[in-house]
Amino acid sequence: MTIITAEDDCTIKTITPNAGVTMIQVVTDDDVVGGTDDVTVDLSVYGCTNVHAVMVSDETTEGSVVVNQDPTATSVSSSTLTVDLGGSSTCVHSILIWAY
Repeated sequence: MTIITAEDDCTIKTITPNAGVTMIQVVTDDDVVGGTDDVTVDLSVYGCTNVHAVMVSDETTEGSVVVNQDPTATSVSSSTLTVDLGGSSTCVHSILIWAY
C-alpha cells in the first residue's frame, strides 16, 4: 500500500461557499491504484478539522469516462483525513471533500 499525501502529490482546488463548509477537490496522478493506495489530506491547511462527506470518482479513461467509487474507509485523526480508495483501477482519482 502506498500513502499519497495530497498536499505534496496531488492537484488541489478549494471552494469556500457561504454555507459554512469548504469543498476540497483532490485529483491524483494517473498511476494511483484503487483498492491499494490511500490518500491523506491535512484538513487544517484549509481551515478545517472535520468532514461532512467524501465522494470519490475514477477517470477510467482520463477526462472522459468517470465511475463513482465508494471509498472503503475514511477517518479523521488530528485534522488529517485518510481516504482508502475503492475499486481496482490504476487511474486518475478525483476526491471531493466537504469539510468544516
